[in-house]
Amino acid sequence: MSIIAQKQIDKPVNDIEQNIQRVREQIGRSAQDCGRSLDSVTLIAVSKTFSAETISQAISAGLTRFGENRIQEAEPKILSLRHFPNIEWHMVGHLQSNKAKRAAEFFDVIHSLDSVKLAIKLNEACAESGKILSVLLQVDLGEEETKFGAVRSRVREIVAAAANLKWLKLDGLMTVPPFFDDPELTRPYFSELRELSEALERGQPGCLGKRHLSMGMSHDFQVAIQEGSTLVRIGTAIFGARSHA
Repeated sequence: MSIIAQKQIDKPVNDIEQNIQRVREQIGRSAQDCGRSLDSVTLIAVSKTFSAETISQAISAGLTRFGENRIQEAEPKILSLRHFPNIEWHMVGHLQSNKAKRAAEFFDVIHSLDSVKLAIKLNEACAESGKILSVLLQVDLGEEETKFGAVRSRVREIVAAAANLKWLKLDGLMTVPPFFDDPELTRPYFSELRELSEALERGQPGCLGKRHLSMGMSHDFQVAIQEGSTLVRIGTAIFGARSHA
């Protein structure tokens, strides 16, 4: 994507630093309300469609973890920001197996593992570089045609396969529920993912590594935290509205 095109996509941001502070306060209140500590929830700033310049503002405001949806968009941004220390990049969008090698090279965490085939491709890519890659299994709980993820019946098969792959570290589960104007309606999906995580761990202790639950976005992250989310993926509440054109 050209610099001009990227600038056209970016929306004016009132104050990224204030937005981040507001989101952190909301995360803290939500965690406290259910007896959790603030450091039990990690903020992933979803920077898709926003420029490297905008991301650098968020870095200056204290953020170190960023989520991107597409490799072709993320790659130039990651390269241009590599001079910043300790930045962690998360792949939060759908990943095709033919792009596994590039994803393994540029990302620190993949949230969208959804098949044995993709797991094998990622493992092969990491074997070439000697990199241990943290991955999360995306589970399709909403069964929407426009969403991705492993269906419930394939989850145990993928978890078992990942356990035998030397260069992958399965660290938890992820889901993208249907969008509802009322965030309370997302609660059953978040609850189901947590219960699935608990069931997998009962059957095979340690199979989910850090036992992350990647769930919750700008409109519903407070409900997700109440249901056990450890990774919230927040874009709009930090960077402002984005263009979908």
